[in-house]
Amino acid sequence: MNLPLSTADYPAQVGEDSPADQLIAWCVDYFVDRRVEVTTSFGMEGCALIDMIARTSRPLTVVYMDTMFFFKETYELRDRMIERYPHLQFVNRGTTLTPEQQEAIHGPELWKRDPDLCCKIRKVDPMREVMKDVDVWITGLRRDQSKARANIRVLEWDWQYQVLKFNPLASWSRKQIWEYVQANKVPYNALHEQGYPTVGCTHCTTPVPGSTIGEYSRAGRWVGTEKSECGLHGDGI
Repeated sequence: MNLPLSTADYPAQVGEDSPADQLIAWCVDYFVDRRVEVTTSFGMEGCALIDMIARTSRPLTVVYMDTMFFFKETYELRDRMIERYPHLQFVNRGTTLTPEQQEAIHGPELWKRDPDLCCKIRKVDPMREVMKDVDVWITGLRRDQSKARANIRVLEWDWQYQVLKFNPLASWSRKQIWEYVQANKVPYNALHEQGYPTVGCTHCTTPVPGSTIGEYSRAGRWVGTEKSECGLHGDGI
């Protein structure tokens, strides 16, 4: 793409600790002639990010990966987001392999026996197809979500998909996300009120006892395994 890969090579307002709304406004303006897409799994961070992007009035595409194992609350949230942000185009680019077809090929309950392969089939491989048509990928990743994400930059090159990755919420805390969601009445997954800090697939997500809605933890994902990331954002992320 011949684009600078460091925030230091962009205007002064594009810094690691610049306000997210300023970063997003800059991004949609600077890359207006590039193929820019937002991805979301409809987590609280993603919903806040979509709200911020919607305020720019640019009709971007929001891609999500329906694994066919979403909670009903996630589908309900998706529908609320589509209704609230009509100028954004929400597109499902998830796998077309049905759970029944996956079972016929790989046997029952693949997510128990080989969760990495299940994530690869239902998330990572479809994302590779999405990124073939993208120059700039906007995500809701934050540094304090996990050790694997601790060193992400606002702008960085994603070697897995060969795209420029833009993480405007990199320096935010979950507390800031929750405050933004409350202040702006942004829709969020009802499961957050039932002890789910993050929400993934039904088979691989459980509530975390004692967690509160304003806290972030990946303790409820892939319980009983060493896995904590699906792999969408590279090795271990």
